[in-house]
Amino acid sequence: MTVTELADRTGCVPQSLDRLLTALCAMGLLIRQGETCELPPFSRDHLCRGNPGYLGHIVEHHRHLMPGWSKLDESVRENRPTRHRSSVDTEDTGERESFLMGMYNIANAQAERSVPHIDLSGRSHLLDLGGATGAYAIHFCRRNPGLSATVFDLPTTRPFAERVIADSGMADRISFAGGDFTTEDLPGGFDVAWLSQILHGAGFDESANIVRKAAQSLVPGGLLLIQEFILDDNRSGPQHPALFDLNMLVGTPDGQAYTRQGLAVFMRNAGLEDIRRLPAVSGEFKKVTVHELLPDGKNLQESRGSHSRQRCLTKAHEVKISLTSTPR
Repeated sequence: MTVTELADRTGCVPQSLDRLLTALCAMGLLIRQGETCELPPFSRDHLCRGNPGYLGHIVEHHRHLMPGWSKLDESVRENRPTRHRSSVDTEDTGERESFLMGMYNIANAQAERSVPHIDLSGRSHLLDLGGATGAYAIHFCRRNPGLSATVFDLPTTRPFAERVIADSGMADRISFAGGDFTTEDLPGGFDVAWLSQILHGAGFDESANIVRKAAQSLVPGGLLLIQEFILDDNRSGPQHPALFDLNMLVGTPDGQAYTRQGLAVFMRNAGLEDIRRLPAVSGEFKKVTVHELLPDGKNLQESRGSHSRQRCLTKAHEVKISLTSTPR
């Protein structure tokens, strides 16, 4: 398509559109071929709506974040958010879709790398708490044929989650339960609970209550996994969790990034034992052997001969997983 043809289709002035196209070419998102412009494979795969790898939702979600960041000074002076939350405070279905499907974009990419290295063998029922469209539940169930999952999230999330789950071919193993995990009780009977990137949206007391309720949903010997942007205990970094903490300042009443010690406090106060942290390693997988305690106090390795569970995680913007098992 030529610049003139594209200008006619988009209603833009050709001269200014040409300048934008030059910038897109410089970024590798467009290719000029004489008088015409073409999409390279990356742009076709990730910037064209309807393709499986489409990332436009997260790009659109970031656009909704910009007004809050432009008023960061106000949030710092007054300790209050300067924008509404796309997750719960909007009636705009387009904005909600950008948030939920944008979170799917991120979670799906991360899950492809991390889930194959998280051993859930022997587990039968997973609670994906605040799991949105169920990206992690899908990947966990694909990896573990004997596993079923329940995604628990706000009722407004249901149509998006059910569509994604159905498209994945997992509707017979993954169900959706609508509710507000900050105010309502959770279903029970799970032997593993996955809390991915939900605590940072809540204050300290509310996060502690979420972890407590998630622990109560587990059967004895159950496993609780928390994935978060974790600050160093001395609160000097890392960079991404520190910047994400500011994103919670401008966008939520009480949300924040937590330290490892803070997450451990939530877990211990919820009556959980054997708390571990799997550090992410940039550019490679780091293997961490975790010996879980069974309800009778025996070590998992002792009860299964020489078999020990190894769990690994790639670096994904300083994402960390903490594990705890055996509710007291």
